[in-house]
Amino acid sequence: MTSNADAPAAQSTRQPAQPKPRRRAPAGAAVLREDVTEAIRAAVFEELAAVGYGRMSIEGIARRAGVGKTAVYRRWRSKLHLVLDLVSAVAVQGLPMPDTGSLEGDLRLLYEVTSRALRHPVAGQIIPDLQAEAARNPEIAEAMQKALREGQQSVASGIVAAAVARGEVRDGIDEDLTLDLISGPLYWRALVVRGPKLPKEYLASLSRATAAALRAL
Repeated sequence: MTSNADAPAAQSTRQPAQPKPRRRAPAGAAVLREDVTEAIRAAVFEELAAVGYGRMSIEGIARRAGVGKTAVYRRWRSKLHLVLDLVSAVAVQGLPMPDTGSLEGDLRLLYEVTSRALRHPVAGQIIPDLQAEAARNPEIAEAMQKALREGQQSVASGIVAAAVARGEVRDGIDEDLTLDLISGPLYWRALVVRGPKLPKEYLASLSRATAAALRAL
């Protein structure tokens, strides 16, 4: 018979429990490098401007970004989802909120920033091309509407709210109408008329006219 005193000695000979080995993360779960993601995004804009959405391909994007096709597909499963993601990001980024202290000054600054962006060759080619695609693809249409409307609407609402606080316009004016008045003229000139460079005093005159229209509402 084994005495009770032997029990601790017997237990002391047991081997400590070994920790379970860590499972290695699958290769596809590796952290996506942000510099590669940004290179792909830049390549998409360049490829869109060069060949348009219809002829754009994952192969062309990867080649322009200096990466393999796998790097693109690990982030987006198709060129449609890639473009939708980039266009939707425009709505999130938005435009800088002007704060000049006056309605006319805020409008003038907004128009200067927007005009420079719309005059950029890449924007001048990409936006009309995506608008044409939007007529055939409801997903692109929704993303374009979100990007163009929400980006402009947040800034226009901020300009009007500041003007209301200063007593320059009345409270409660129609938000959709103010957005049309503020954003419509420049987009018409840049994306529909697509004429030559704006006359020197055009933005100043547009700012005065839009401010007067908002005060009259």
